[in-house]
Amino acid sequence: MSDPKDHIMGVLPNWPQWALNLLLIMSALLAITIFVSHVAYTPDDENETPDEKKILDKKHTTHKALHSDFNSFRRSYLSVYLVIMLADWMQGTHMYTLYLSYNVNISALFLTGFLSGAIFAPFLGSLVDKFGRKRSCIVYCVLEIIINWLEHYNSFEILLLGRVMGGISTNLLFSAFESWMTTEHRKRGFPEEWLGRTYSECSIGNGTTAILAGVLAQFLEDRFDHIGPFRGAIALTTLALLLVLRWDENYGEDKAGGHETSSLYRQFTDGWKLVMSDSKVFRIGLIQALSEGGTYTFVFMWVPTLLSMNPPGGVPTGCVFSALMMAITIGGIAFQPLEHFFSTKVSSKERASELSAFFSYMMASASMAVPAICLCCSANCFSKVLISFIVIEFCCGLSGPIAGTLRSKYVPDAYQGAILNIFRLPLNAVVVTGTYATDVMEHYKVFGLVSGLFLIAAAIQLTLAMGSKEVKQVKKD
Repeated sequence: MSDPKDHIMGVLPNWPQWALNLLLIMSALLAITIFVSHVAYTPDDENETPDEKKILDKKHTTHKALHSDFNSFRRSYLSVYLVIMLADWMQGTHMYTLYLSYNVNISALFLTGFLSGAIFAPFLGSLVDKFGRKRSCIVYCVLEIIINWLEHYNSFEILLLGRVMGGISTNLLFSAFESWMTTEHRKRGFPEEWLGRTYSECSIGNGTTAILAGVLAQFLEDRFDHIGPFRGAIALTTLALLLVLRWDENYGEDKAGGHETSSLYRQFTDGWKLVMSDSKVFRIGLIQALSEGGTYTFVFMWVPTLLSMNPPGGVPTGCVFSALMMAITIGGIAFQPLEHFFSTKVSSKERASELSAFFSYMMASASMAVPAICLCCSANCFSKVLISFIVIEFCCGLSGPIAGTLRSKYVPDAYQGAILNIFRLPLNAVVVTGTYATDVMEHYKVFGLVSGLFLIAAAIQLTLAMGSKEVKQVKKD
C-alpha cells in the first residue's frame, strides 16, 4: 500500500522542499490574516462616525443607503483597477523573456521606458486635470492596447517606440485612476475615512491579481509562446476600457466648468508652485520617490540574488514570486487594523496614517539591511535573505494604501493629476539610478543603498507625523 505522503508529493510540482514549505507557510499566514482581520476588526465604513452623521443629515439619507452607494462606487472602481493591474502584471512579468527571445538590447529598452516616464511626468498630470481623469484613463487603455500589439514585432525600433509610449502610459496608470477615484469619492459625499477601505482593497487586489497573472501568463505562454501574455493583456485592457466608459467625468477644478476656463499653462504652473511652496506636499512626493525607487531597485535584484546563492534544488522563480505576492496581500489586509491600532493605542486619529507609514518604512529599511549584511559577511544565509524579501513585500502591501491615504490627505483635488505626475519625476530619477547601480555595484552594496533609501523616507515621514496634530484632510483647494 502506497504512503499517502508519497501520493501528495507526486501531485505537487517538482519544486525543492524549501520552496514548497515557503508556499505552504505563506498560504497559511494569508489564511490566518484574513480570518483574524474579519474577526477582530470592523472596517471604518461599517460603523457610523460623527463625520458620517453630518453627511447623513446634510443628504437626508440613512447609513444603510449611503453605505450601499459607497459599495456600488467602490465596486465600479475596483472592477477597472483589478482588470488593469492583472493586464499590467501579465505583460510585465514576461517582458524580459520576450525581449530575450528577440535578442535585442534589453537594458536600452527598459531605460528608454524610465526616461520617457521622467520626461513626460512634469507635463502629463496637467493634461489629466485639464482634459478629464476619465478621458485620461481611456487614453491609457488605448495606449496599452497599442503598446502590447507593438510587442508582437521583432524590431528594435518598433519596440523602442513601445517603450516611449510605455513611459507615458505608466504615468497615466499611477495618476489618472487614483485622481479620478479620490475626487469622485468626495464629489459623491462619502466620508473621508472610507477612502482607506478602497486603498486597502486595491493593495489586496494588487497582490491577488499578481498571483493570478503568473498562472494565467504561464498558460498563455505555453499556448502561444512568449507573446501569449501580451495577447491576454490586450483582451483584458479592452475589457477595462469598456468598464471605464461607464464612469462619470471629473476634472482638476472644483467649480463646475472650471476646467474650461483654466489654461493648461496655469494647471501646470500652479501644480509646480504648490509642490515647491507647501512643504508637506513636497515631502509626500520625496517620500514616494525614495520608497518606490527603493522598491523598484529591489524588484531588479531579488531574482539574481537568490540564483547567485545556489540554494538546494535551484530557485523556482514562479513559486517565490507567488509567495512574495501573498506577502503584499497580507500587507494590504493589515493596513486598516494597523491604522486603527495607531489611532486608538499609540496616538490620535490625525497621526495614524503618518505613524503607520513611518513603521512600514522602518521595517522595510531593516529588512533590506539583512541581505546587505549577510551577503557581505556570511556565505550561508539563504533563509535569512529569503525572509527579508518576504518582509519587504509585506511592507509594500502595507505602504501602498498608506501612501494613497496620505496623498488624498495632503494633495488638493484640483491638482491631483498634476502633482501625482510631478512626484514621478524624482521617482524615475531614483529608479534609473538604482537600475544603473544593479549593473555596477555588488549585490550587498545595492541592498545597503535600498535600505538607506527607506531609512531616509522614514525620517522624512517622521517629520510629517510630528507635525500632523491638527492637520485636516485637503478636500478642495
